[in-house]
Amino acid sequence: MPASILEEVHDLLEVAPKRRRAARPDCPSRGSVHIAEVLGDSGGIPYVCTACGHSWS
Repeated sequence: MPASILEEVHDLLEVAPKRRRAARPDCPSRGSVHIAEVLGDSGGIPYVCTACGHSWS
């Protein structure tokens, strides 16, 4: 049993599955991860950065 809650969290993070990079796009303008998918019919998946307003697909 871990001696502290910090040890417990550290142990859990080591065995937790790592999040895939492709599942979370970054804003190409600012690098922010605050991204929203926008409804559209352009054939691609349009995104907008909620931090700076930059949009791309």
